[in-house]
Amino acid sequence: MESEPESALQVFGDRIELARRFTADLAQFGEQLGLIGPLEASRLWSRHIINCALVGPYLRAGGRVGDVGSGVGLPGLVLAIARPDVDLVLIEPMERRTDWLLAETQRLGLTNVTVLRARAEEVAGTGALEAGRFDQVTARAVSALSKLIPLVAPLVRPEGELLFLKGARVSDEIAAASAVIRKHRVHDVEVLELGAGVVPEVTRLFRATVGGAS
Repeated sequence: MESEPESALQVFGDRIELARRFTADLAQFGEQLGLIGPLEASRLWSRHIINCALVGPYLRAGGRVGDVGSGVGLPGLVLAIARPDVDLVLIEPMERRTDWLLAETQRLGLTNVTVLRARAEEVAGTGALEAGRFDQVTARAVSALSKLIPLVAPLVRPEGELLFLKGARVSDEIAAASAVIRKHRVHDVEVLELGAGVVPEVTRLFRATVGGAS
């Protein structure tokens, strides 16, 4: 397992112990349960945990955030650890992964997490939106923007935000999704580069607003 970098304490502050426990659990059980690949334990902190936590400051205080395709909890569980003032709904269709998310939420004692077994397009029929649409939706390594935006934009309240962790070709994805972006009234699109000097490769955050003025 990768040694904890100095930046971890900087990013998590007084939540560092929870972050350490989650990282250790992933390292211990992730490959065994088929949740992470065999090479990932050697870069859990830098490539995954801190990478996700850098999005934390962009969550709205007191907000309700849907994390689509949560997988092993990246970024959903990491953000729940980093931002206890935000409610996270982790949306994941695979039973093996939702079992992990539920168990890990309990092990860590997180009270701001709900785990929902569903695909993004099924969420409206689950009752998860009875409390209203999400203030923000996050996703990491789910699919290209042209496919992702039509699935998640309906889950966001007017003037809510999309916060997607993307790769180096995010500009190409934005160009390819231009028609979809217009159709779903997505505006104020920007790409933020986070973590320079903190992680080996910067985190690229696609950030945009849904509905309202365009």
